[in-house]
Amino acid sequence: MAKKDGGSKGNNGSRSSRRMGVNRSQRKLLAEEELLHRQALSMALHQHQLSQRFDNGSMSRRIGSTSSRRKNLPDADALKDKVPENLENIKIKKFVLIHGEGFGAWCWYKTIAQLEEVGLVPVALDLTGSGIDTTDTNCIKTLAEYSKPLISYLENLPEDEKVILVAHSTGGACVSHALELFPGKISKAIFVCATMVSDGQRPFDVFAAELGSADRFMQESPFLIHGNGKDNPATGFMFEKQLMKGLYFNQSPTKDIALAMVSMRPSPLGPIMEKLSLTPDKYGTSRRFYIQTLDDRVLSPDVQEKLVGENPPEGVFKIKGSDHCPFFSKPQSLHKILVEIAQIE
Repeated sequence: MAKKDGGSKGNNGSRSSRRMGVNRSQRKLLAEEELLHRQALSMALHQHQLSQRFDNGSMSRRIGSTSSRRKNLPDADALKDKVPENLENIKIKKFVLIHGEGFGAWCWYKTIAQLEEVGLVPVALDLTGSGIDTTDTNCIKTLAEYSKPLISYLENLPEDEKVILVAHSTGGACVSHALELFPGKISKAIFVCATMVSDGQRPFDVFAAELGSADRFMQESPFLIHGNGKDNPATGFMFEKQLMKGLYFNQSPTKDIALAMVSMRPSPLGPIMEKLSLTPDKYGTSRRFYIQTLDDRVLSPDVQEKLVGENPPEGVFKIKGSDHCPFFSKPQSLHKILVEIAQIE
């Protein structure tokens, strides 16, 4: 009996040591992933800075026109004035950039650099559970929880200050939510291939043509995450990496795809399944603009056209040859349009 007791204690000690070892390994893995994320972002920023002279020169010739008509390519000298040097006439200089599902503030790194270069003030936020925000996405159930960083930012904005909001993909729902809460603090809202929903609509409804009905998606999708166990409702979703490359990044540079693959996180399911309540006297008074991406496999051009038809914005712009991530695939075209919208009186 003494030998058995001793063996039992030894086994308990061994199990405890193994658990501690697993915890240490998990912490080490998380630390390594965050370090890899930061290194990838640093590398991408460095690469972007090195390539600026090409972005402003020969690479500009490959950028798709924002017009539906074919144009002759300009010569190198004509490219020098693509973006005005002096933007003093822009009254609202602060752009608040809101990412879409799975992304984080990191995805705007090219846009941030380009806006800063012309004297504008970009602010990129991580939504709850995104980017380097440490919140567990399985705990985010509502659009209000998901949008909290944006709402907090607007709440703390000085009374006499306004901003331009820029939303990508499902970030459009967060911006619509903000327009309803703070119509007086938002000068313009720009939806970049985003879920510009109407009153009573869910962000998921925008993707129904590609993903099927919400009920079917919740029952059959292989991309759902059950953070509280298989017997409980799904808490999030994330596409498989190879599928993401074909869906989101079909025109994006390899280095940006690599950055996305090490940086993207699962998306909370609750916020995109929530119906928005948008009123004519708040949301309805906002100045909205929409940027369509014409080689988009996540939100097809037809779906984007339907969106702007059902909920007409003040202006619609188009980027040829852009996938679902124009901040990667067509950064110069996106930048040009953002500046143009900012200049609209």
